[in-house]
Amino acid sequence: MFSACARFLTPRKILILLKGHIITLFTTIVASNLSDILTQTGWVARGVLAILLLFSLISWAMIFQKWGMFGRIRRQTNQFLHVFRGSRGIANPQALTTSGSPFANVYAAGYRELQAQVGGLAPNPHPPQLKSLSAVTVSMQLAAAEEVRRVEKGMAWLATTGSVTPFIGLFGTVWGIIDAFAGLGSAGAASLRAVAPGIAEALITTAAGLATAIPAVIFYNQFLQNIRELAQRLDNFAMEVTAQVEKTFT
Repeated sequence: MFSACARFLTPRKILILLKGHIITLFTTIVASNLSDILTQTGWVARGVLAILLLFSLISWAMIFQKWGMFGRIRRQTNQFLHVFRGSRGIANPQALTTSGSPFANVYAAGYRELQAQVGGLAPNPHPPQLKSLSAVTVSMQLAAAEEVRRVEKGMAWLATTGSVTPFIGLFGTVWGIIDAFAGLGSAGAASLRAVAPGIAEALITTAAGLATAIPAVIFYNQFLQNIRELAQRLDNFAMEVTAQVEKTFT
């Protein structure tokens, strides 16, 4: 029976079992310690933790929303640019793609201005003269700016979370230290039992403030870089369409 168990429990399986037990044990210890610490905290510290939890939940919801949005924009943009650059001349936006890519919206804005100047864009051996090429460019630039503003929505919350929550946690830290000294004065003697609740409040609010702020700052910087890259690519695309219009109608 022992040999059968030895054959069944290979070193890899033993390692997996030990890893699972270690993770479970660590999670249980952390949860029990946090529960003990929370039961010892006062109402001020609990209020601070509730505020930080609210900031954290909204920030993570914003992070996941932005992450999915940028991934969707990347896919739609690649699809649109592939079709646009594979077409010849100035095509109707509906004929290119129905995706909601910012590039499609910018192109549609330029196309509307172009259509307003030259009328129908049906194939013609003698195309009408363009009245103002700069007007087409400006229309696309305005649409690009609007698309950038659209993807920037919610970034202010991440910036606020990253800058404010450490100070909210610091307020809990100061209050915990005050409680610690108050407990020390009430006990009349220097003992760990007298200052432990206040020190626990200070440490847990400090950790909660940092745990809320750090992800917000990291993803804010990442998303800001994505927005800058998108804005630059939209400007380049507007110049590309302008060149194509100039070649076709002048």
